[in-house]
Amino acid sequence: MSHNLTKHAKDRAMIFILITVFLDMVGFGIIIPVLPALIGEVGHVSLGEAAVLGGWMAAGYSLAQFLSGPLLGNLSDRYGRRPLLLLAIFGLGVDFLLHALAPTMGWLFVGRLLAGVCGASWVIANAFIADITEPEDRGGAYGQMGAAFGLGFIIGPAVGGLLGELGPRVPFYAAAAVSGVNLIYGFFVLPETLAPQHRRAFDWRRANPFGAFKVFRSYPGVVPLCAVMALFFFFTSVYPAIWPFWGKANFGWSEAMVGLTLAVFGLVMAGFQGFLTGPAVARWGEQKVVMIGLISAVIAMFGYGVVGSLVLVIALMIVHGPEGFVHPMLTAILSQRVPENAQGELQGGISAITNVAMLLGTVFFAQVFGYFMREDAPIQSPNVAFYLGGIGLVGTGLFMLTLLKKERRAGQQDG
Repeated sequence: MSHNLTKHAKDRAMIFILITVFLDMVGFGIIIPVLPALIGEVGHVSLGEAAVLGGWMAAGYSLAQFLSGPLLGNLSDRYGRRPLLLLAIFGLGVDFLLHALAPTMGWLFVGRLLAGVCGASWVIANAFIADITEPEDRGGAYGQMGAAFGLGFIIGPAVGGLLGELGPRVPFYAAAAVSGVNLIYGFFVLPETLAPQHRRAFDWRRANPFGAFKVFRSYPGVVPLCAVMALFFFFTSVYPAIWPFWGKANFGWSEAMVGLTLAVFGLVMAGFQGFLTGPAVARWGEQKVVMIGLISAVIAMFGYGVVGSLVLVIALMIVHGPEGFVHPMLTAILSQRVPENAQGELQGGISAITNVAMLLGTVFFAQVFGYFMREDAPIQSPNVAFYLGGIGLVGTGLFMLTLLKKERRAGQQDG
């Protein structure tokens, strides 16, 4: 950990990291409301077909993050956090311009791949936080980063929905400009947080996602929690996979309405993560907070499958809020189980796991949605994907509960 940094430098780093994560999420969220219209304009396809194509695009995004996350994490352990993060921000700005100018579906896929590579900057951001916080404070810090994610998910879809009314490409020009401003700001204010004595040699075997999986075996208790993380991200990937298509099919939502619902969802998540993570951890501890989040996720998933109005969708989002605890809490627990010189590697491995889960999940749920929207489907419904996701999250919660009981028994025996 970089104890040689002043408090002022650590504060500057934390503020910039939160801004960067926020803007990355704006970039991720900005495309969601305009995706059906953009795919329809470029590919000339129906809503169901557009959903399937959107699923493949999301899979490309996750595949790029899967491959690049461990690489960026390990490079940051070797060369420091600052240069890698600034490079990712620059690439994201280029990607927004590519989306704005894309003439064919092929170029949209290329854009999503580049966005995935640059979006893996959250790996470096997580390592930044591990550098500048004590282990016992990381739960709250990762909660703040989760809040930045949530705020980005408020602004991104809202901007995408409103500017999307002017045309599906307009939001990307705005996002490119914001990325450029952030790059300039970061160049002047972002300090390096990884001290030279804490850096380690770069190793290709550890910098690929499969190598990262192998390394995890040497850290006790890491692999089972990573499995929980993977299951959680697989089943919750139903939301980015089908939300705008589901809203159009079920309620006839416009781009602006899709953006509004996602903005409300982001506001709820930001509220829970930013203001309630710390008190929740202080009261119940990280492990119980994970379970609270998983229970909330199950209720919400089944709920979306049965709600019949926009008012009920918004009400359910409040119940859905504690799901936002799961990722930061699991990340905090995992960060306490590896040494300081492997935090970048850990975050890269987590990125690989979550992104391969989302890759598979987005394709799976987009295909499920497309299939059950067909006229020859045994049941024609836009809600089936949510039912399947809910069943999967029940299993994930039971798995996590089993792990906690096993660890508790092991701790009692050691005591």
